[in-house]
Amino acid sequence: MRLTPLFTTFAILLTIALSISKVQASPVDTYEFRDEVTKIRFQELSKELRCPKCQNQNLADSNSPIAADLRKELYELLQQGKADIEIVNFMVDRYGEFVLYRPRVSTLTYVLWFGPAVLILLGLIVVVVIVRRKPIAKKDLELTAEQQDKLDSLINDK
Repeated sequence: MRLTPLFTTFAILLTIALSISKVQASPVDTYEFRDEVTKIRFQELSKELRCPKCQNQNLADSNSPIAADLRKELYELLQQGKADIEIVNFMVDRYGEFVLYRPRVSTLTYVLWFGPAVLILLGLIVVVVIVRRKPIAKKDLELTAEQQDKLDSLINDK
């Protein structure tokens, strides 16, 4: 079987392109902690805080530069001995409630927390009202003589 020159040229160009392409690997954060508890706190907080850029990734999973900066800030706050609530409050003050995967219950988030339960309750009420409604009597479905005459005249006009 003989290869065509076009195929051979394409294969060579593809091999060259793949061999000189740059691999984009994200750097791995390496932090040294003074004890295992601080390391666990760092891991838990970085899973609970959302990356402001990625929107649906936590700080631990995101490769964006802002997430790397926030992980560094988180590490420094833990090294300063800050409590978890202080760190979360710092992040919320700086980036807003969006940075939390589980927003706090407040006047701004009542709909978020209680809206689904209210909608389910309203749906159940509607279902109960429909089921308990008195069925339509057969006599209510029958046409009066006047209505039947009008219907017959409309049908016969065609």
